[in-house]
Amino acid sequence: MDLNFNKNEDHNKLLLSDLKQRFAKVKLGGGEKRIEKLHAEGKMTARERIAYLLDEGSKSIEIGGFVGDGMYAEHGGCPSGGVVIKIGYIRGKQCIVVANDATVKAGAWFPITGKKNLRAQEIAMENRLPIIYLVDSAGVYLPLQDEIFPDKEHFGRIFRNNAQMSSMGITQIAAVMGSCVAGGAYLPIMSDEALIVDKTGSIFLAGSYLVKAAIGETIDNETLGGATTHCEISGVTDYKAKDDKDALDKIKNIVDKIGDYDKAGYSRIKSEKPALDPAAIYGILPKARNEQYDMMEIINRLVDNSEFEAYKDGYGQTIITGYARIDGWAVGIVANQRKVVKTKKGEMQFGGVIYSDSADKATRFIANCNQKKIPLVFVQDVTGFMVGSKSEHGGIIKDGAKMVNAVSNSVVPKFTVIVGNSYGAGNYAMCGKAYDPRLIFAWPSAELAVMGGTQAAKVLAQIEASSLKAKGEIVDEAKEAELFNKIKARYDEQTSPYYAASRLWTDAIIDPLDTRTWISMGIEAANHAPIQKQFNLGVIQV
Repeated sequence: MDLNFNKNEDHNKLLLSDLKQRFAKVKLGGGEKRIEKLHAEGKMTARERIAYLLDEGSKSIEIGGFVGDGMYAEHGGCPSGGVVIKIGYIRGKQCIVVANDATVKAGAWFPITGKKNLRAQEIAMENRLPIIYLVDSAGVYLPLQDEIFPDKEHFGRIFRNNAQMSSMGITQIAAVMGSCVAGGAYLPIMSDEALIVDKTGSIFLAGSYLVKAAIGETIDNETLGGATTHCEISGVTDYKAKDDKDALDKIKNIVDKIGDYDKAGYSRIKSEKPALDPAAIYGILPKARNEQYDMMEIINRLVDNSEFEAYKDGYGQTIITGYARIDGWAVGIVANQRKVVKTKKGEMQFGGVIYSDSADKATRFIANCNQKKIPLVFVQDVTGFMVGSKSEHGGIIKDGAKMVNAVSNSVVPKFTVIVGNSYGAGNYAMCGKAYDPRLIFAWPSAELAVMGGTQAAKVLAQIEASSLKAKGEIVDEAKEAELFNKIKARYDEQTSPYYAASRLWTDAIIDPLDTRTWISMGIEAANHAPIQKQFNLGVIQV
């Protein structure tokens, strides 16, 4: 192994170490003292509840673990958005589980909490996955109510989705394991079946203090909306559990009886490990985001037997397209090639840039995968489309539009892995979040932005310097350097994968070696939902 490989490996393993340290802190939620308080009340934490519910030793993936990271500092923060979401297995059946974290502001809903819950429901609806709600929430976080209450993608959309999923035949089970108040009380009752834990679970539209203030009635919360009330008097809930574990055991037994599902029919055979060592990815992926490397060296360490059937191998070489298997599942891979390539005409093409021929090739390949019912995997390390007079005269906008059209209208499930750069229109064409990938996740090396930090900072610094000069201020080299460094620091923070993950632009930041698990579980989830419509590109400029 060469020195460069070792430097890359050290850098990427440091990024991975940072990821693990950050996530260890996130998993503490509101902190150890609040966890101790929860235990003293006889309750399990959100993560403990999910761990007990999912089959022991089975695989699972967490959606939005870094949601809220660095946000709401003035309100004490909101780790993981105050809710934990995992896709895993209950009695062998793949489900998605949503658990309020009562250690974070008593499980109150921040604006990002609403967005994260809606993402869980979106995954359930797209893939027709059973969804389990473990409810323990004080309701909307009132200081930010205007950002969570009234709009289309706010709190109320949750209940609309409850109703829609019920009509679609998607199983919804809710366990009230703590507070469930005001508007939030509708979520478990709009689920198919609802459980409540005795003495710790409660459901009511208004608590005892508000009832006293509103109508003058004096009543305690347990009598008003506890387990006995709702299981024996109101009939609001279907099962009473003695404690958290009893409630979770009941959910396991309910899920165990769910019948099999209609399958989409994606091809799967026996899984094989990559023939080439996946751990070498750490040394292959460059330390600097502008360095070149061969993306095939990454792909060969992600796919079964390291076997890849290239499509149009000698044409449009800044995008790699071809067929492979991941954990036995057939996939079509669309990946940005990051090394400089030479065309048959002797022209040099820069790696990570989408040229007209590459866009054309990708469009054709996406259409082929749709025709063959093969899920698509997009591997992003893209700086954008090629610019300049030659590209513009050659119709780069038209060819790029064709590729975006194909991605937009694709009916097979799409999965997006951001391994490096994800800039500008390249993010769109390579199936960014706006193009409905079933799952989209990033490696710690990822960067998401309109353009790279250095380029953006240069442009913005020039604009700001011109503005200062116009006001009569003296802008020397030192001042220009100060402006550039200040802007670049701010821009670099915003291109971080953690900035993107905190806002749910990606579902997760993962260890590159977990990529196969994410794609495999994602396709298994998608297999629950047969394709309902035909692929059609619509009207495009030929």
